[in-house]
Amino acid sequence: MGGPLGAIIGRYPTSAAHPNGDPQQQSGIINHNRKCRDVVFLIIFIAFWVAMIVNSSFGFNQGNPLRLVYGLDYKGNVCGDKHAEPNLRELEVRYWVNPNQVYESSLPETKFKVSDARAICLMECPIPSEDSLNWVCDYPDGDIRLTVDDWIDRNYDYFEFLTPSMRNSSLQLQGPCYPVIFPSINVFWSCQLISRASNESLRQWKQMGGVNINEQRLMEQSVHGVINSPSAVLKRYVADIGKAWPVLVVCGGILPLFLSVIWLFMVRHFVAVMTWVTVILFNILVVSVTMFFYMKAGWIGNDAISPVVGEPDPYITISGREVNHLRATAILMTVVMVIAVLSSIAIIRRILMATSVLKVASKVIGEVQALIIFPILPYTILVIFFMFWFSAALHLFSSGQVLQNNCNSDCCSYDLKLNRVKCDGCCGYSVHYTPHIAAAIIFHLFGCYWATQFFIAFSSTAIAGSVASYYWASGETLEIPFLPVVSSVKRLVRYSLGSVALGSLVVSVVEAVRFMLESVRRRLRLTNLSAFSWIGKMLSCSSQCCLGCVEWTIQSFNRNAYIMIAITGKSFCKASAVATELIMNNILRIGKVNVTGDVILFLGKLCVSLISVLFAFLMLDTHKYRSAHNKISSPLFPVLICWGLGYVVATLFFGVVEMAIDTIILSFCQDADEHQGTAQYAPPLLMETLNNQEEMQRLTQ
Repeated sequence: MGGPLGAIIGRYPTSAAHPNGDPQQQSGIINHNRKCRDVVFLIIFIAFWVAMIVNSSFGFNQGNPLRLVYGLDYKGNVCGDKHAEPNLRELEVRYWVNPNQVYESSLPETKFKVSDARAICLMECPIPSEDSLNWVCDYPDGDIRLTVDDWIDRNYDYFEFLTPSMRNSSLQLQGPCYPVIFPSINVFWSCQLISRASNESLRQWKQMGGVNINEQRLMEQSVHGVINSPSAVLKRYVADIGKAWPVLVVCGGILPLFLSVIWLFMVRHFVAVMTWVTVILFNILVVSVTMFFYMKAGWIGNDAISPVVGEPDPYITISGREVNHLRATAILMTVVMVIAVLSSIAIIRRILMATSVLKVASKVIGEVQALIIFPILPYTILVIFFMFWFSAALHLFSSGQVLQNNCNSDCCSYDLKLNRVKCDGCCGYSVHYTPHIAAAIIFHLFGCYWATQFFIAFSSTAIAGSVASYYWASGETLEIPFLPVVSSVKRLVRYSLGSVALGSLVVSVVEAVRFMLESVRRRLRLTNLSAFSWIGKMLSCSSQCCLGCVEWTIQSFNRNAYIMIAITGKSFCKASAVATELIMNNILRIGKVNVTGDVILFLGKLCVSLISVLFAFLMLDTHKYRSAHNKISSPLFPVLICWGLGYVVATLFFGVVEMAIDTIILSFCQDADEHQGTAQYAPPLLMETLNNQEEMQRLTQ
């Protein structure tokens, strides 16, 4: 190295080094020359949290998660909203009452949209009668002296109570009652009209003198386009997260916590077996998850997802984007499965090497047993954070103002309060989003990633400080500070939170740049610049690959920087420089061992997250989430969220072993550098693993 770093990283002084020979009065290097570092970035992080709270409060004030699932009626109410007027608590299905308006919205030259067509909230989609004419009437009001419950009990029909003028208006498709001519089916809480008119209902409608009703298939396609639009699908995906919150709690929180703790205990006592178990279990889980995606996509068995709420009609086939997304994910998982199996075969010869290093980490965990339960602290903080974040996200995605459209159409409807036909203000309602909503959502997503990285970095740095105490005390329990984890957390909170905030910010910024480039790439795919398409694809792929490598490198350097921060108390940049120099000077000695250990730990994290995915699939396959009120549009988003949460939880707990290995290896390198290649403070098991000449010769072949 460029110079001796004994004053920076080095040793616990021996008793003889102190004039009085009293080891209790000597300050080990762990506590040497510390002061607050990177305070500016800690202030930025606190300010960011304040901005997150303000941003979330906007969503809580203007958002309504019901809008993500249910449509709006002709009064601007959200179906299913118990606070609406009238109370729509059980009326969750949106039904377009005027088929001619729906047909008009499908014409290419019209400015009239489906959202402008008159819609009403019902309990279920109405069905034409086989021997009479059914009606769906507006909510009772004015001279119609019925309660909403009575109206529901009458199947939304009070045509017999209408005055002659009201009946004449209804025959003109101006309300307050409208004929049920076409069958419909509940597709994600909107009635998908089927352009197959009931002959008996249509005959009776014409006998009563009703206006002509268009029966072309364009009407059906118009409704399907609204239900299956990209924005509607995205809203349903977000709403699925809210509906499946018990699955997220169990499979994204409790289950990975239990599995991670079990894995740590197993590594502590059966380390030689766990490396093989991890590799084999990983391959089994990847294949199993891939098969589940194939089943939900309809390529295996008869368990494909259906957009129909309730019992589907065997004679009506309705497809949605959700199935296509599952099929794309199934193809991606197939590629991952092949790569996983081939990679597992390739690392078989390295498993023994990883076992040796994991034995050293298990020895540390055995000596500092509080390390096993310490991750519960950041885990608890993350659970509280994610509960707040998901709730705010649902409200942000649904925030906006419900305003009446300006449809520029000559639509007319009967107003029961005014007791006459009104031809102004009869357009439908839509949720109008303010311009800054997109920025608020992106800010919220970035905040989630930064906060998650911060808590993981906090946990890693605290663990590194505890392991460093063990190493530099030569593994002697008497010289390790009492409750080393508590001591490490106190040092971290007092001096180095700013450094942790900076390190987590660097990773988050790189990920944000990757996200923006991916968005640009997707937009370029929609352009007609065919002459430059191959150049764009080449630049896009190369930039994504480079950024992926940069992100992996930064995460690796960050982890080593956190170790140096825990040991030396230096700022993030200086700690990164020290760690980089140590690694580069010893890359041939530790490279293979460190990388192989990281691979096994990475597979272990994936095992935990994939088990979470399997249990999520099983829970979402129950009747609760396949029908009625809690039906989810697709298991895709809840499953992916469970995978992400499971991986984060596993990272917190597996970080104990990961940081133990990295901290001991970095400390060993510095120890050996300062003592002419012979480490004086390394535990005997580590010396046996790394300094055995025959073993090292075998590992480097």
